[in-house]
Amino acid sequence: MRNAYLRYAGIRLVQAVVVVLLAYLFTFVVVSILPGDPVTNVLRDPQNGFTEEQIKTIIAAQGLDQPISVQLWTSLSGFLVGDFGVSMRSTRPVTTLIAEVLPSTLILASAGLAVALLLAAAIAYGTQFLPKRLGQGIVRAFPSLFLSVPGFVIGLVLIHAFGFQLGLFRVIEPDSAWATVFAAVALGIPISAQIAEVLIANLDHESGQEYAAVARSRGLGRVRLFAKHLLKPSSLPVVTVIALTVGELLGGSLITETVFGRTGIGSLVQRSAAAQDLPVLQAVVSLAAVVFVLVNLIADLFYPLLDPRLKLVGGTERRPTSANESAAPAPGSVTG
Repeated sequence: MRNAYLRYAGIRLVQAVVVVLLAYLFTFVVVSILPGDPVTNVLRDPQNGFTEEQIKTIIAAQGLDQPISVQLWTSLSGFLVGDFGVSMRSTRPVTTLIAEVLPSTLILASAGLAVALLLAAAIAYGTQFLPKRLGQGIVRAFPSLFLSVPGFVIGLVLIHAFGFQLGLFRVIEPDSAWATVFAAVALGIPISAQIAEVLIANLDHESGQEYAAVARSRGLGRVRLFAKHLLKPSSLPVVTVIALTVGELLGGSLITETVFGRTGIGSLVQRSAAAQDLPVLQAVVSLAAVVFVLVNLIADLFYPLLDPRLKLVGGTERRPTSANESAAPAPGSVTG
């Protein structure tokens, strides 16, 4: 079992590294090789006020006068050690610019994910234990409603209701505790819909199993039945959904930061896009790819540990294909 899991983890790790390198290569191609040389075009824009000698100095400093293969090697070598070059606008290291705003984005994204998980769990609980008219009707409609309303609209409503009307937070202090809470709510509501849909479907399945009926016949309380017996087996696919929604979580963070006026990766991207600061944009895209791949790698590594019915054959996952396999989740069912 241990050897099979280590082999599986090694293969997944190699695949993750390859995906990250390909994503960085694609970004480099878009920025550096496509016709038009966007870096030189930005420098030669008359509005920027660079002289021809200054342009040559900047191009030499950025290594843009070197062959493409040398540029790629230099850029990739810097990426592997966390050196993304120098901003074309502020002449400051890109790593420093990102480090200044990254904590705010991480706090918002983490809080948004926590809100999404709590909302999804509350909705799923309601569909199982509220009266049928509420649980099967109104509560089950929440995910569709959450998905149909854009995140920036939710953010504007929250700002108007809780910022301007109730005065729970000041719009001019977007990084305050209450402002962060409502920004996280605006970010988490749309994401909770996808998690809730998967969780509800699996709860419906698990609720019809014999062990659930036995637990009810023994008088087990609703909360204990939900938390102890139904939630864990139903939440296994949620791990995959959470990993897949990381991209939406990052993209939603950028929009939410703009709506609430927060200083984070979103504001940095906005300024860099407006100024066509390509080294910063390339670094942000590359980091987003790294985060997305890393979270999916963690989900892949945890799934065999959470689901004992999952077999690892030749370093790949294989779900149980027969009723006998599904019904016998023995601890030794992970084989090489």
